[in-house]
Amino acid sequence: MDHSQAPVLDALAAYHTENQTPFTPPGHKQGRGADPRVRAVLGDAVFRSDVLAISGLDDRTSSHGVLARAQELMADAVGAEHTFFSTCGSSLSVKAAMLSVAGPHEKLLVGRDAHKSVVSGLVLAGIVPVWVDPQWDAERHLAHPPTAEAFRAAFAEHPDARGALVTTPTPYGTCSDLPAIAETCHRHGVPLVVDEAWGAHLPFHPDLPTWAMDAGADVCVTSVHKMGSGLEQGSVFHLQGDLVRPEVLKNREDLLGTTSPSVLLYAALDGWRRQMVQHGRALYDGALDLASSVRARIAGIDGLHVHGRDDFCGPGRAADLDPLQVIVDITGLGTTGYRIADWIREHHRINLHLSDHRRTSAQLTHADDEHTADALVAALRDAAGHAAELRPAPEVEVPDPAGLRLEQVLLPRDAFFGRTEQVPCEKAAGRVSAEMLTPYPPGIPAVLPGERLTTEVLDYLRSGVDAGMVVPDAVDTEVRTVRVSLED
Repeated sequence: MDHSQAPVLDALAAYHTENQTPFTPPGHKQGRGADPRVRAVLGDAVFRSDVLAISGLDDRTSSHGVLARAQELMADAVGAEHTFFSTCGSSLSVKAAMLSVAGPHEKLLVGRDAHKSVVSGLVLAGIVPVWVDPQWDAERHLAHPPTAEAFRAAFAEHPDARGALVTTPTPYGTCSDLPAIAETCHRHGVPLVVDEAWGAHLPFHPDLPTWAMDAGADVCVTSVHKMGSGLEQGSVFHLQGDLVRPEVLKNREDLLGTTSPSVLLYAALDGWRRQMVQHGRALYDGALDLASSVRARIAGIDGLHVHGRDDFCGPGRAADLDPLQVIVDITGLGTTGYRIADWIREHHRINLHLSDHRRTSAQLTHADDEHTADALVAALRDAAGHAAELRPAPEVEVPDPAGLRLEQVLLPRDAFFGRTEQVPCEKAAGRVSAEMLTPYPPGIPAVLPGERLTTEVLDYLRSGVDAGMVVPDAVDTEVRTVRVSLED
């Protein structure tokens, strides 16, 4: 296929050239009605290109096939059979994928390190989750993706499961053994869905971890806005094989998605695909070289340790690692990742990616360069030099794996939509949660609707909030009270 084409961008350029006059939404009419103060911040170009996809970018019947051709080019670029664009982020895409595999009261094997969007899909669909435990590194207090052996054991216990869902790479950059998990699913005649939100770049360089389609996955969900050049919410989901029908996947996306998709997001997805096909290898040659240099420079700062393959990969750990996620252990500084990240934002105007009780991280992409790398290293060096000001940090009471694993008592849907009450945290142990409690980022729930709360997990969340953890989806974000199912 001719990847010099960009059908969405080309159609948008034609729209401008033809000087079309819309009597349709958006109501700002290409910015003419927008407040000048808004235009001063966002720019006129944003409004000028914010047009309808139908009766704007394409005609009333979509006879030009603008979006269809853009999706075909995206599929060809990555070796998928079908690709669908989403302008509601991978949070929508993964729900559409789940609903294409399992329905109400049907079982789906799900890695317990899934993102909150997956749990939302369980709530919406009434799917019965069969949780597959991740691997726990007790030394570093970190979970790695579940093994193929764990999925095989789950299928042996639940042979009626309709499929499996695994998250890889994780926000920490660690990866599953996807070929083995896909083979396990296919031996049972069911599909594998991969939440690969952090892996948009993986198809475009051989030194990056194997991406889901090459590993044999059936459906792969990717956030182009995370590691690619998409605008926020720009996502794609890819399909191959015959275990999930393309019309079913499209139907489920149509059920959940917006009827007013953003052409701005479509255009960015289209242009990113062209950029990657034409220049991706060279861009990621540079990004990987830069990441190697950044890792070495940070490792030379007293009190900091940069996690690499020796820490994260091997037996009992991850199968692979994305080196562009630079995970820095700061326990040698005697403080928390929360405090380090907040201090660096305040003093250096740098926003770090993922922080927890003992780590902080920086996400590198093809967009970074020596200037941004120098700023990052300088900020971390300065923070290390001021660590005494950030001590003593409140201790986060992190349970062992057994303490983190809660009993699923009710279906997530039943607990979420059932009768509830708000109770003080000290009285919540033993009750069944009716909400998600999710340290964010990375957005992996510590508590799910339908799980029985324990003192250990509640103490973890309360001590975490006191130390700087953010739990934004809780009714009470301070976790001083918890929403629980109302008992008869």
